Amino acid sequence: MSYLDDPRVLFAAERTLLAWQRTAIALMGFGFVVERFGLFLRMMGTHVASESQRGFSLWVGVGLLLMGGTVSAVSALQFRRVLQGLGHQEIPRGYWTSMGVWLNFLLAFIALALAVHFVASN
Repeated sequence: MSYLDDPRVLFAAERTLLAWQRTAIALMGFGFVVERFGLFLRMMGTHVASESQRGFSLWVGVGLLLMGGTVSAVSALQFRRVLQGLGHQEIPRGYWTSMGVWLNFLLAFIALALAVHFVASN
């Protein structure tokens, strides 16, 4: 239960959710770039790379993708927990509080789908 009967508490929590969302997107984007850059180097290389060299960028990229997906899902769950502690006075009437949560879960699903695709296609 919050001690402030003020809607600014909700908006501060939502800004925090969006900051974590941006962090998750950055991790996912970096993971995608790392994985694809490894593929690019394999295609442009004049010598055949070893299995460990080929797999390194894949696993680092997949790890970053999964880390971004985890950050996205955990931040959505944390925001839902904060919402449960807010009073009715702190949530403006008609304000849709679940949009950011669903977007974060969608990002987590996309990260998981990309990670599975990268591992399966290698």
